[in-house]
Amino acid sequence: MGLVMMTLVGLIATGSAAVGGTLAIVNTGIGLTMYVIYERVSAGITWGRNV
Repeated sequence: MGLVMMTLVGLIATGSAAVGGTLAIVNTGIGLTMYVIYERVSAGITWGRNV
């Protein structure tokens, strides 16, 4: 659903479905990458746990 909505937003903004789809895929890739990095950094912090 998110890819479809982002493609539609890109289509409206640029007038091209191909550019809108590319924007959606790039946005999804960046979001996933940042999520994985965030989770790995967060898991590495002890947050007061006695380890």
